[in-house]
This record gives sequence, C-alpha cells and structure tokens, in this order.
Amino acid sequence: MNEKDTEKGGGGARSKTDVSWITDIFNKRVCTTFVEDTFSNGRLCQCGYARDTHHSVALGDCFSAAIVSHWDSAQHSSEQPTDAFGELEFAGAGKRHSYFLRLSSSTNPSGVFEILKGHWKLKQPNLVVSVVGGEGKKKIKGWVRDLLRKGLVKAAQSTGAWIITGGLKEGIGRCVGEAVRDHVSTYSVSLNKVVLIGIAPWGLVQNRQQLVKPEGSFPAKYYVTNTSRETCILDNNYKAFLLVDDGTVGRRGGEVNFRVRLEDFISRQRPGSATIDIPVLCMLISGEAAMLEGLDASLKTAMPWLVLAGSGGLADFVTDIVENVQSASMPPAGGAEKEDGTANMDLKERLAEKLKKHFPAVNETDKLVDKVLSIYQNKDLIFIYHAEQEGADDFDTVLLKTLVQASKHRVAVSTNPYADELRLAVTWNRVDIAKSELFNGNIQWKYEDLEDCMTDALENNKPQFIRLFIENGLNILDYLTYGRLEKLYKSISENCLAHSLLKNFLSVRLNESSTDQQNNVSLYEVSQLLENLLGDVCLPFYTSVFKLGTNSSKRTFLKKTSKVLKENCSYRGDACNHPWLCLFIWAVLQNRSEMAVYFWEMCGESVLTALGGCKLLRELSKLEIETETKISMKDLALKFEYMANDVFSMCYQTKACRSFKLLIRKSQMWGNATCLKMAMGADARLFFSHDGVQSLLSQIWWGEMDRGTEVWKVILTLLIPPICFTNIINFRKLDSVEEEKSALPLHPTSETDCHYSETVFSLADIKNLEFEQEDSNIIRYPTKGTNFAAFHKKKQPFWVSRWKQFWYAPVTSFLGNVVMYFLFLFLYAYVLLVDFKPPPPDGPAASEYVLYFWMFTLVCEEIREIFIVGTKTIGQRLMLYTQDVWNKFDVLAISLFIAGLFCRMFSWSFNVGRGILCIDYMVFTLRLIQIFAIHRQLGPKIIILGKMMKDAFFFLFFLAVWLCAYGVANQALLYTYDASPSRVFRRVLYRPYLHIFGQIPVEEIDTGKSWNRHCTDNLTLVNEGQEPCRDTSHNWLVVVLLVIFLLVTNILLVNLLIATFSYTFSKVQERSDTYWKSQRYNLIVEYHSRPTLAPPFIILSHINLFIKRNFRKVPSTKIHHFALDLKGKEANQLVKWENLQKESFLAVEYKKQRGTDTERLKQITAKMDGVLKKVAEIRDVDRRLRTLESDMEFCTSSLLWIMESLSQSSVVKPSKVHPSRKAVISASLEK
Repeated sequence: MNEKDTEKGGGGARSKTDVSWITDIFNKRVCTTFVEDTFSNGRLCQCGYARDTHHSVALGDCFSAAIVSHWDSAQHSSEQPTDAFGELEFAGAGKRHSYFLRLSSSTNPSGVFEILKGHWKLKQPNLVVSVVGGEGKKKIKGWVRDLLRKGLVKAAQSTGAWIITGGLKEGIGRCVGEAVRDHVSTYSVSLNKVVLIGIAPWGLVQNRQQLVKPEGSFPAKYYVTNTSRETCILDNNYKAFLLVDDGTVGRRGGEVNFRVRLEDFISRQRPGSATIDIPVLCMLISGEAAMLEGLDASLKTAMPWLVLAGSGGLADFVTDIVENVQSASMPPAGGAEKEDGTANMDLKERLAEKLKKHFPAVNETDKLVDKVLSIYQNKDLIFIYHAEQEGADDFDTVLLKTLVQASKHRVAVSTNPYADELRLAVTWNRVDIAKSELFNGNIQWKYEDLEDCMTDALENNKPQFIRLFIENGLNILDYLTYGRLEKLYKSISENCLAHSLLKNFLSVRLNESSTDQQNNVSLYEVSQLLENLLGDVCLPFYTSVFKLGTNSSKRTFLKKTSKVLKENCSYRGDACNHPWLCLFIWAVLQNRSEMAVYFWEMCGESVLTALGGCKLLRELSKLEIETETKISMKDLALKFEYMANDVFSMCYQTKACRSFKLLIRKSQMWGNATCLKMAMGADARLFFSHDGVQSLLSQIWWGEMDRGTEVWKVILTLLIPPICFTNIINFRKLDSVEEEKSALPLHPTSETDCHYSETVFSLADIKNLEFEQEDSNIIRYPTKGTNFAAFHKKKQPFWVSRWKQFWYAPVTSFLGNVVMYFLFLFLYAYVLLVDFKPPPPDGPAASEYVLYFWMFTLVCEEIREIFIVGTKTIGQRLMLYTQDVWNKFDVLAISLFIAGLFCRMFSWSFNVGRGILCIDYMVFTLRLIQIFAIHRQLGPKIIILGKMMKDAFFFLFFLAVWLCAYGVANQALLYTYDASPSRVFRRVLYRPYLHIFGQIPVEEIDTGKSWNRHCTDNLTLVNEGQEPCRDTSHNWLVVVLLVIFLLVTNILLVNLLIATFSYTFSKVQERSDTYWKSQRYNLIVEYHSRPTLAPPFIILSHINLFIKRNFRKVPSTKIHHFALDLKGKEANQLVKWENLQKESFLAVEYKKQRGTDTERLKQITAKMDGVLKKVAEIRDVDRRLRTLESDMEFCTSSLLWIMESLSQSSVVKPSKVHPSRKAVISASLEK
C-alpha cells in the first residue's frame, strides 16, 4: 500500500466548522512514475519512497520508467486533495496550538497568504523577515544566537513582523525558535506578538504520519520520540507550519521554489490604508553551498538580502565575493565582444577560486559557478552586516536602512531619498527611529513628503507620528479638507461602534432616495450621528457644508443632500473650518484615547471640547455591547471630565470673572453650545461640583440680592411687596457695585472667589462687563461718571429697577412657588376633609371651585413649559419634557385630578372620584420632595433616598416570592376548601405580610388553641360565604412553616435590606454632594425660566407673555439659559486666555509625569542604554587598537628583519650603523 494514503494520525476529538473548502483548494503530491534509484538495487524510487508504497499505476508503466533516468516532480507526480491540515498540539511540550497545512509545491501563494491572514487569523505583517541558514551540520556561533534573540526577535516584535524559517528543530530554525522563547520569557511578551512561520519539506518531517487526517485535525497530537539535539521534527515555538510536498521523502530543497514565490507575492501586497507594499527581507546566516540555487532564484525576483558576515559557511562566501571580488571595467560602447567575454571568463575564474576555497568538498562546481556569477551580478541587492563589530542593539534600524537601500535600487528616480525610509518607520510605528534618523534637523521635509504618511498615521492610530509631523512642518489647515475627512470616516474599522452607526444612517439615506448615488459614508451621515449623540446641546455639525440652508425639514434636507452627493461634491476640496476639532471628534468616536487627548491639546476652547468628548463617549457607551469597550469608553469620558475640571480650575484661580464668562459663552466652534449646557448633557457631576460653577449658579440664583439674605425676609417681602423698597433686603446698587469692583485686588484670591457667601459679580454684570485692554492684566471696571450705556440701555426709575431686582430673581420665584404650593396643598386638604360637597346640583363648594381654578393655572404652566418655551419641534420638546422625573409626576397628578374631577360630578361614580382625588393628593404632596432638593443638607439625602428605593424594589421581589410560597402553603394546610376569593386573597398575601410586623393570629393558626369563631364543614354553606372550619391534620407543619417564615423574613431578608441600605448610604454619601450640585443646576434653570408670579397668580404672567409674543412681538430672553454671545475681539481674547490656562495645566501635568517612578525608570533606562553603547564603542576602539598594535609589531619585526638582512648583505654599503631600537627610544626620551 502507498504510505501516503495509509498514514493515519491522532486527530483531535472535536471538529471545526466546515473546512471542506481546504481540500478543494490545497493538494498534496503523489509519485506516479517509479524511476529506479540505481544505488538501492531497485528497492527505492528516486522520489525516496520504496517500491511497495507506490500505486500499481506508477509501477505498471515499465517502458516509460526504463527510458527515464532522472525523476522530476512536475512530470512524475500528480496532485491529490491534501489530507493533513488543521491545528497542531505538541504533546507534553506546548501550551498553545499551532496551525499546519500540507500543500503542493506548485500551490498558488495567494491562497496560502489568504489562509494565513483569514482562516488562521495571523495579524497583517508590517515586515516579513525570511531567515535562511545552516541546517545543523555546523554549530551556530554564540554571538549569532545573541543577535537573533536581542536583535531579530526584538525587532520583529517592535515592527509587527513575520519571521519565516524552515520550522524544524535543527540548525538556524531551532535557534530562531529558542530566541523567540527566550525573548517571550524575558520580557513577558505574548507569543502572539512574534509570529513564527515554518516552511519545511513534507517528506523531511519526522512523525508526519501523526498529522494525516483527510477531514482535518483539530488538534492533531504530535508526539516527539526522538530527543536528539538536531532532528527534523517540528519546533513547538512556531505559530504556523506550511509543509510543502513535492512528492519526495527524506530530501531537502523541495520547498525552496514555493518559498521564493510566496515571499515575492507578499512583497507585492499592500494593506488597505498603507502607503507601501509589505517589505520582505531575506537574511542569510551561515548556510551550505546547496542554498546557492535558492539565493539566486530569490535575487532574480529583486528580493533584498541581508548577509550576516562572520557567521560561517555560505554567508562568509557571499561576503567575500561582494566585498573582495571586483569586476573588470566595462568596455566602451563600440568595444569588441571578445574583450567582454574575456572579462567574464576572468571573473568566473576568480569566483570559482573563491567557491573552491570556501567549499572544497563540493563537486560539480561548474553549475554552481554559474549560480554564483548570477548572484554576483545582483550584488546591489545584497547587504553585508558585520554584527560582531556593530552589535545587535539597533538591529531594527539596520533592517530599515537595508530595505530603504534596496528600494532605492528598485526605483530609479525618487523625489526624496528619505521618503521610503519614513514610510517604513510609520508602517512599523517606530517613532524613535524617525526622530533619531530622519527628523534630527539634517533633512528638509516638504509637505508632499509628509502628506501620505500623515494619512497612514491617522488611519492606523499612531499619534506620536502625528505629533512628529506637525512639529516638523505639516500644516493641518492645508492637509484636512472635507474630502479627506470623509475618507477618514470611511476608514473606521468595521469592529468599531461608530462604523455600524454610520452604516445605519447611510442605509436610511439610500432607502429614501430611489436614484443611484454613491454608497459611501459622507459628511451627512457624520452629521446625523453627531446630532443623535449630542442631541439639543448644540446645532448640527457639517450641515452648512452642503449650503442648503437650515430652515428645511429633515426629509427635505435629506433629499437635497442626496442630490448634492450625486453631483461633483465641490465641498470636498474646501478646507475644514476647525480641523483640530474635526479630528478630535473623529478620534473620540473610535475611542482612541492617546490620539483624542493630543487633538484636544491642539484644539481651542479646551473646557468645552473636553466636555464635548465626555458627552460623546458616554452616549456611545450606552450603545456599546462589548463590556471591555464600554468600560474603556467610560474611563476616557471620565478622563476628559477631569481635564475639563482641571483646566477650569486654572481659569478660576487666575480670574473668576473671566471663568464665569467662559461657562456661559456661546461657542461658534461647537454650534452655539455653552460649557454649562454641555456639562449637563454629559452628566459631568464632577465639573458641576467645582466651586467656580457653584459660585456662578449661586449668583444667578440670588440675582441682584445679596447672597447672605435670610429666607424669612424674602418670604415676608413676598407677602408684603412694598417692603422691597425698604432696606430690609440688601440689593446691589450700581455705585456699590463699582466700589466693590474697584476694591477687588488685581489678582483675586481663592478666598474671595470661591465661597458662596460672597458676591463677586451678578449675571447682568457678567454679561455686560467689558474685557480689559490688550496691554493690561487687570479687569477694566467703569468708574463714576462713566457712560453706562453699555451696561444699561436706559436708566430706569428707582421703584421700577428695585421692583425688577426683587421679582426677577430665581430665588423669589422659587420661594413664591413654595409658599403658594403649601397653600394649594392646604386648600386641597380642606376640600377633601371638610368641604367636599355631593355631586351637582348640591355641589361643588366655592372652595372647590377655587381649587379647580388653581389647578387650571398649573396646567397652563405645564403647557407653557412644553409648547411655548424653546425653538425645537413639538416632538423634541415632548421628549425633553418627559426626561425629567418630576415632570412625569406633574403629568400623573394632573391626569388623576382630571379623572377624579370627572368622576365626582356624577352620583354613580362619586365615591370613585373621591378616592382618585385622595390618591392624587398623595402625589401632589410627594411633589414637595423636589422643593427640598435646593437645600444643602436635605438635597443629598433625597438622592440617597432615591438610590434606596431601587434597593427596596429588589427586596420586595425576594419578599414577594417567599410571601407567595408561604401564604399558599399555609392556606392550603389550614383550610381544605374556601370558596371566597377575597378571603383567600387576604389570607394568602395580606396575613403573611402582617406576620412580618408581629401580628400573628395564633388562635387561628394553632389548632391546639380555642378559636371563638363560628365555622362549618358544610360545603353548601361554605359556598354561600360562611367561614370554613380549620383542618387539624397538618397543624404541626403549619407551625413549622410559620417559624421558618419568620426566621427568613424577619432575620434574613430584613437584615439583608438593612445591610443593602447601609452599603448604599455609605457609597452615595461620599458623592452625594456632587450629585446634589449637579441637580441644583436643573432647579435653577427651571425657576430662572419660569414666570415671576406663582400659581394661581401666574395666569397674569401668562397673559402678559401672550401679549408680548403675539401682539408686541417681543422675543423671549429666556429661550437660551445663561447664554452669552461674544464676537470679535472679546471672543478672541477669551479664547486666547483660555488657551494660556490650558498650556499652564499641561505644563503642570508634564512636570508631574516627569516626577513619576515610571518616567524616572525610563530615563534611567535610556541613560543606561547610552552608557552601554559607549562601553560597546570603547570596546570596539580597544579591539581596533589591539589589532593596530599587533600590526605595528608585525611591521616592526619585519623592518628589523629587513635591516638585519641588508646589513649582512654586500649589496648595500651603509655609511653608518643602522640604529637600534634601544638607541631610538633613548634619543626620544632625551628630547
């Protein structure tokens, strides 16, 4: 039987998904013609297999076999589906599985490369290093092993390279495997970081029969029985094995041609966003003369080779002919061919001498000399590396320079000789090489040289290169156009959440438009995504790019946009208005931390930008499914919140007034958003808890009144309004404001700026205050006698201004609503308890009509809040309204009141209506909780109470389960039959619930005690509703269940609830102040936008607003809360000042980072590397000096010998005696 057909293996127990396609694509080779090996006496074929293992077809064609003297794989073998593939487990030796595939030597390399990347999931290489060398017959030198471990493997890890060798546990393949193993154990690196691929002849692998399984092995158990040092077994340090089958067994070289073709194919592949093809470099270490054929074939494909000089064997031979053999000069253009032939013959003779010198035992030198001559003619692609002299520390730099020099030989004309080197450095992500070799000040870079590399760095997340390019002359304003920004969004990875969201919006656009149009992501989809994430915080992004106006509806805008995208899209050539912000948003959407932080550093308006990044990330984290990505998004969002808080702290400590303007200024860059609005949208509680933010909110809350005003004074003034014209309340007069401002120090301290009890500026002052002059660092305040037209358009009488100062303050509106709400609840309670008349015509009473009118004013206020305030559509307003929990309370309370009012008007539903109104009173009373949210002590407790309510729901779930279980069992054991559903319900649920609180009817449960109650066992009477008698047969079980129920509920569950409440309280108490400060903002915004009067007098304010808006056409000043629109010089000065504070913050952070232990270790490591390099240089100089000293000694001894010979001969008759060494030394000492 054929060995290749009968080989059986130890395939694994489990099977993969359908892999039948592998046998359809990849084949093995089987000998089809038996060609007798003359040295085996007819027992073996020249393919290496015995006669018995061949098919009958191969043995039957005797005539063909008789005339064939040399066996050829292509002619005398055929392909059959492969029978060895899958995963490989090294029994007792490896912790991970490797991949393997048996394939024909004529296999197309494209399919192999695809299975490496696609099916085996090997990472796309940035470099491929193919190591060729000794096969174990000679011992590998020690410094070669050090080079492989410290140089090659380390460079492969840092550059993301594949290393290709023979894959067998012999020779250089074994050394590379051990180098990878040592590197992984030394530096704690994952084996997946260094990809080792072995390409070996199938017929040379020992124990290959263990790999054979036609349906695939997952995994195949590979047992190694031969434990000798150098064997042809597979090395367990390799990730993948390509076992090339040329139909032979026990013979080397069958994989060479396939390996050359695979390397050539990979070198012509370019990944999606890369600027260069995958570089492939062959490395020759030692080697035998038989490898000349593979070297020649590889050089003919223009593959660069790095030869390790001094490693012995073929490497030393190639080094010798490249460095020491000089070809004859070329004859002139009209020279004779005879001279050229003579020169070639002379060169061949010299190469033959070198070959005989290095390989004296090699026969058939004529064929090899032709190969050597071909190799010599391609010596421009061969680079010699003297590792003993140069060391292994910078081997990655050596690889880079070798590939660059090879590319220069391939490309005749290059605009910049360093451009290829830069592309390789970017591909490998080696910014250290780029800094030391390319951006050291000696090379003048142009924009065209950096443009493609910048795109590569952006798409492949290499922020250090982006920083390097910007620092070395790349202008982002010229680089980033809208067209390039669209390409960046198209390059987002499919695994990214933003990619799927953009595709969803793209599908919506394509479905809406029936005409053919481009199906790529455009700025329209980006705009829709940002609008979906940011909501109403700011205006939509990128809509102005299409120049279609902003007044059209969404459907109309979509149709117009689709029409624009079908045309030439001229906007793509325009430069982005805010390029750094565009890149920042692009990086944030992909959750790229380091890149987003760098773009934030380059952006203006740093506080708002950081809050915007926080908002985007927190919205994305809500949509993200993968837990790890969700956590990283939340961490990055928190980092941006801390950055916004820290930069604002720098601003607030420098100048409080400017920091207040910073919070309420509209940003043109962020679509008229403000810091406060963005922070609220991002749920940035830490930012809201900042003293500066709270100081501004406190000033807005009190308006023109002094912050230290007692609450009772404000309530008294509410009840008796003329008191506001007295001095019972301290108001901020304009003159006193001037004096206060002029008395402020030039540099406000934190004591005057941070405390809530002191007034720095009012909201009107902040909005109307002018900025200082450009050459001044102090605030320019108006003095007495100054024209205040800039502050107040028209000076108003005292009684008008004082009236507005009191009634326009949000605190006045709040306290007025509180007082009137208590009166409303008192009136509501009075109606329910005292004056609730029967249905008409006997009722309702007058007080109830007053209550109805009061409720009508409350409804009018809710309608105003939903439909009148703001500029959004009705749907957006409703969605925004329902997001607030207290608004839902209001809707519930009003709905219950309307339902109760309707029911109480009819006699048949009067009692139902009264019950609904009673329940509604509870809802209105609970609404008081929001009023106390403004209190500094009660506010945090309300937050804790809300958290505990969630814990209580979980407790009630467990309690309900146990309650139902006990109640049903108890009722069934006590009563065999009960036809009354109400009675059963009370005894199953209500009675066990009362047990928890100690109300246990022992007489009823324990049948041993007397129960003075009439009962019956007559089923007819029981069905009529009488009390059934108890069943005494299971009384003992009823008592046991009662004990267990009380034990579980009163001890376990109740204590669990207490422990949960304690944990929640301690956890929330630490941050309750932060929660309260963020909720305080919502309350201030609400009462800042409310009319001055409280219900029921609020109806007067509603009438006034209606007249203003519809008849007098006076626009609302409260549509945008706390918004300040700065333009021109003021806006530029504020942005400039904010950037200065950001730079101060970054300087402080950099100083802190420099002081960390990690940075110190890095600095020490860098210094130690420098010292080691200097020591290596000193050793090299010392070695050279020793060599020079030995040469000088040789020259000295030779000269002495010459002098002695000449003195003894009679040819020369010197006039003087030749100087001796001792005489020369003594003469020099005397001088």
